[in-house]
Amino acid sequence: MQTLRSMPLAQRLALGVPLLLLGGAYLSEYGFGLFPCEMCWWQRYPHFAALAFALVSLFVAPKRMWVALAGIAILVSGAIGGYHAGVEYGWWEGVTACTTVDAGGGSALDAIMNAPLIRCDQAPWTLAGISLAGFNFLISTAAGLVVLLRLKDVK
Repeated sequence: MQTLRSMPLAQRLALGVPLLLLGGAYLSEYGFGLFPCEMCWWQRYPHFAALAFALVSLFVAPKRMWVALAGIAILVSGAIGGYHAGVEYGWWEGVTACTTVDAGGGSALDAIMNAPLIRCDQAPWTLAGISLAGFNFLISTAAGLVVLLRLKDVK
């Protein structure tokens, strides 16, 4: 297996960006109580795929193909994040589905009735006016483009 220093930038980004963004998502969820809405989950799925593709690129040839698939998956998550941010900012209407959080303990009916609704059109947290979905859009789009542009370095 390669060491981190010997990996091309594209491969390091394809591995690191989804790992860091998923880690941040789970930290915000379990550490700070910012539970994900339905569209937040949609943004995570491509990052899981990108992480899997990047890990496969460490062991299976052709590395370039796996890194390219990871870069595309990162871009897909960024596109979903951009759509979600637009919904949060009121630029367009989003999906009507919301998700609930397990209230824990008791019967299933009690858990459903007491679980908070997580709305897709309200940002639970912002920094300088940018929501988590907006940050995912910015980071994932930039990283995905860099991964794809740097593929020439992957052998």
